[in-house]
Amino acid sequence: MPTDSTPLVVADNLTISSAAGVALVKNISFTLGRERVALVGESGSGKSLTARSLMGLLSPALHLQASTLSVAGENALTLSESRWSQLRGSRLAMVMQDPKYALNPMRTIGWQVAEPLKLHARLSRAEIKEKVCEMLDAVGLPQPAQLMQRYPHQLSGGMGQRVMLAIALIADPQFLIADEPTSALDHAMRDQVLALIRRLVEQRNMGLLLISHDLQQVSEHCERVMVMYQGNILDTLPAANLPQATHPYTRTLWSCRPSKATQGKPLPTLDRAALEAYREHD
Repeated sequence: MPTDSTPLVVADNLTISSAAGVALVKNISFTLGRERVALVGESGSGKSLTARSLMGLLSPALHLQASTLSVAGENALTLSESRWSQLRGSRLAMVMQDPKYALNPMRTIGWQVAEPLKLHARLSRAEIKEKVCEMLDAVGLPQPAQLMQRYPHQLSGGMGQRVMLAIALIADPQFLIADEPTSALDHAMRDQVLALIRRLVEQRNMGLLLISHDLQQVSEHCERVMVMYQGNILDTLPAANLPQATHPYTRTLWSCRPSKATQGKPLPTLDRAALEAYREHD
């Protein structure tokens, strides 16, 4: 069982390949502790594949190799599917992008939030109901007792995202992966949900891996950033240093953020030839 000082994730020379042998994630190494870390980069750069490998959720068609892959103190390279099932929810949790697709339309909110407790904790029905109400309240949802009887289609997008966060956190995991958790929300709601995730992670002394395209939010809510490009981790830096990033790819990602100031103006584009030259020199 990891302590506060023990890394929650250690990946060394992690490679994920397709069935045809094409490397999609290429020999990356990183360590994650009880901290807020963002994984950023273009679509298709390997962010979600990397995250899913830490949950044991890669497609059977993909092949994972690593010198070391340790998750929550367990050797992830040798875990059985039954052991992964024990870890997911109890020690590892994941929040997906869109509650419309992640929540079960046939089950009530109360049933879905309670499911991790039924799988991982020995509690009475009354204790489960009490903890579900407390968790729904903790994620900022009003009238939790009434909300438990409702179905996903009766919720707004922001409420659905908070329900998914409640499901992820109710069994008190040590490590949370949030894969673009605000992409289906409007801008104002994105800030609220990210602030909520940050507050709950800090209160519970958890580790967070946030996958995001929004570098402004990353700079405000995370402590470290790992930048991926074509399956490689090109850059790692403190999130607060993003505006002063020196790596050409990170610098371009930061400078091409759309805003009121850039409305009607062409955004910077990546000079890929310069990037390749930088990588060869580096």
